[in-house]
Amino acid sequence: MPDEKVRNSDLIGSDRVEGSAVYGRDGDKIGTVQRVMIEKRGGQARDVEISVGSFLGMGGELHSLPWERFDYNTELDGYQLDVTEDELRGAPTYSETDRDTAYGRDYRTRSYEYWAVAPYW
Repeated sequence: MPDEKVRNSDLIGSDRVEGSAVYGRDGDKIGTVQRVMIEKRGGQARDVEISVGSFLGMGGELHSLPWERFDYNTELDGYQLDVTEDELRGAPTYSETDRDTAYGRDYRTRSYEYWAVAPYW
């Protein structure tokens, strides 16, 4: 359990983001953060890969969403999206064996368009 200084900081370590719960609009858990994608040159967190529908980290589907879509909810102690699980499941997706898909411009373009976020590139 992190101490009070860590809990009250506006910063969070990447090791604490990975594995964090992701909640939908209604406050129900809809996924788990798998990794944060950071822009190499600018150093900014740009995308968050989450797993949906997996059991013990197996199966399910992966989605990479723009960081701007995530809000940290202190009451839920996790990240919250203003979407339903059905909306998330309708978004561009890929499988565990195709994780490099998240690096492709085509996938990122489709994802940013789906989530109505202006691309950073």
